[in-house]
Order: sequence, then structure tokens, then C-alpha cells
Amino acid sequence: MSVDAPSFLFFVCQAGAETALKNEMVRLAPDLRFAFSRRGFLTFKQPPDRPADELPELCPVFARTWGFSLGRVTGDHAESLARQVWDLAGDRSVEHLHVWQRHTAASGRPRPTSEVSVLADEVAGVIASHRPARLPILTVNQTARPGQPVLDCVLVEPNEWWIGWHRAAAGPLCWPGGVFPLAMPDHAVSRAYLKMAEALAWSRLPIAPGERFVEIGSAPGGACQALLDRGLNVTGIDPADMNPELLEHPRFTHVKKRGDDIKRREFRGVDWLAADANTPPDVTLRTVEDIVTHASVRVRGVLLTLKLADWSLGSQVPQYLQRVASWGFERVEARQLSRGAREVCVAALRQNANRRPRGARRRAGKSMRSRRPTDYQSNAPTTRPTANPSSIDAGTPIASAIKTQAARESRLAGTNDVSGGGAGMPSPCDDRVS
Repeated sequence: MSVDAPSFLFFVCQAGAETALKNEMVRLAPDLRFAFSRRGFLTFKQPPDRPADELPELCPVFARTWGFSLGRVTGDHAESLARQVWDLAGDRSVEHLHVWQRHTAASGRPRPTSEVSVLADEVAGVIASHRPARLPILTVNQTARPGQPVLDCVLVEPNEWWIGWHRAAAGPLCWPGGVFPLAMPDHAVSRAYLKMAEALAWSRLPIAPGERFVEIGSAPGGACQALLDRGLNVTGIDPADMNPELLEHPRFTHVKKRGDDIKRREFRGVDWLAADANTPPDVTLRTVEDIVTHASVRVRGVLLTLKLADWSLGSQVPQYLQRVASWGFERVEARQLSRGAREVCVAALRQNANRRPRGARRRAGKSMRSRRPTDYQSNAPTTRPTANPSSIDAGTPIASAIKTQAARESRLAGTNDVSGGGAGMPSPCDDRVS
């Protein structure tokens, strides 16, 4: 059986983002022609001179994942549909099989569970059982390694499957359906835990245990928990109350204040900054700009959530990224996270931010060396260390709060060293938006 050069590309997105994605593709790839769409699913026709089985270099903000479209299969019996799948796949060699349902939730609302549903797993099992004898046993609905060939099956309807193919690359193209594969940890106080975990995994910012991370708009604390589980020293800024469990954590400090109300010089000593406030993009960007451009602040990178009141604001994303780049950040990228709502996540990294300061490992406290978080899964201890509540009132500067937090952490660890540090991490991914 021959392998025909695919003429179409498929894209999946959050339900409601179809127009934003179509407009983005006009800008990124004007030679592609829109062909078909259903809620959460689109296809585009390629020009005839495109190389076979070579995906164009794209990094669309509003696409969860994408690949070559091989066509669709329809029918009433899973076994018949599975045989049609392999007819479309032809002689392509694949190692992974990704099957998921398109996103159909109400606009602006993330689906509470992964698109890799029970139905998707059942369909994947049927397809895998009908694989050609020449193929090895397939890895089903697991994260692929970069470079591995993946057969995609999007369940547009239970009896209508769209088949695709792609070669996994860093990040979302390795995840089934482009959805970050992490279940909600039992100890997480909000779904912001999953969103922060996905942002860290997607952006691959070189954040190391022991560094200082500030989040603006932190209540009730899910994102802060994800950072603490990564071994960071975290300060949450929010006038609302944090979950009591976080206030007992030795590496967490709560400043009950709005981000705009804090003197910018108080962010001295902060390595990383996140903002996830329920404000328009221009307000969030103005607040962060005032902080990171202050002469005494040396923030290495940021993770910003920009809320989109309506999908038309998607056309402004390139301008938002240019504004962030103008603050002195060399690498700037954006993505609509699978765990987010009607919003985009912006990751930015300063030039030379991958370089660790000389002596950083030596300065790392014992408590940081003894705690080595594993990737992005929850590794929080089953019992929290006992400490006094660390909520700081509105009159306490962040710099003082950080020093107090570091001193408390060092006392608990049995050392007088109060400086952070840690080992480096991989550089951000190469397929970025700039």
C-alpha cells in the first residue's frame, strides 16, 4: 500500500476559538486555505508544492495540537471504522496512537477532564487491535518522545473519526490531543494548579528549586501549590484570603495587597514573576511592565495570563507579545493552555537567563538540596511541615517578607543560610512565537 502525500492539515482548539485560530492562520500561513470546521476542530488545504510528510513550521497560539489530515471514517461499528483507519494510514510507520474527543464545552470554559475520555480509550483499544502485522505494539494515549511518529484519531462524533499523522516535537505535540497529561492532585486547592503545571511544562522556563517566585492574583492558591511542589520559594500577592494549608507552608508568604499597590523596588530579589488577575490584558501588562522595568528589579522571566473578554481580542496577541519583548525579554511565546479558559498564557525569558549565577549550587540551602521535585507531577509530602502562618499584612514590603520567609525556611532546615539557588533546567522550547 502506498503513502500518499497529505493535502490537508488538521488543527484542534478550545471550543469557541475557531475564528481566532482561522484569523491567526491567515497571518501565519497565508498559503493555506481553510477547508472544514466543527466546534473545536478545523482543517486547511496545503499548496501542492509543500514537501510530503513535513509539517510547516507553525506555532499557533490558539491550536492545542495539529498534524496532517489523512481523511475521515464513518460508520456504525467500531471494528469497521478501525479497518478504515489503517486503510487511510497506508504504509506509514507509527509508534504512538493518540485518540481523543474534540473540545465541545461552552465558550470560555475549560473541560473539567482530559479529552482522552473513556470513549477515546475504548476506541484506541479497537484501533490498536486492528494494527497491521508489520507494526509493533503501539503505545496508546501516552506522551510521545520528540521525533516519534504518531497516528492521530479525533473523535468529532462517536461515529465520525478524523485521522491524522504527525511527528512529535517538544511539548504539546507530544501530548494526546495537545492536553497536558496531569490529573488533579488530591491536595490541590483549585484548578489553577493544573494551569500552572501546564504553563511550566509548555514554556520550559529554566526555573530551579530554591529560586524566588512571585504570583500576582494568587488566591486561593492552586498555582502557588504547583510552584511549591517544584521546590520554589513562593510569595502570593492577593487581597483575598489564601487557603489555610498554604499559610502553613514554610516556603510560602502571602502579601494581602493588590499588585498595583506595592512599591516596585520591593520586588528586588525576585527571580520569576507570574500574574493571573481577573483584569483586561492592558491592565495586567501595565502592572507587570512597571515591575520588570524598574531599575532595581532583575526578574529573569514571567508567566502572564491575559484574559480575553471576547475572542476578537485574539487578534491583539501579536501586539501583546511585542509589548512584552520591549521590556527586555529575548524569548517571548504564547499559548492558549488546555487547562485555561478564554485566555492566553505568555511566557518570556530574558537574555542569558539560562545561566546560573556563580556559586548558586553552593548557596542553595540544605532544605533545597534535600527536596528534589520530579518533573511536573505532584510530589508534595503527605504531611506538611509545621510553621507559623505566613500571611503578611498590607503594610509589609515584599523584600522584607522574602527575607523573613527565607530565614524561617533556613531555621526549619537547621541552617543559617538564607539565599536561594538550584540546578539549571532545559532551555525554553524552540518553536516559539516572537
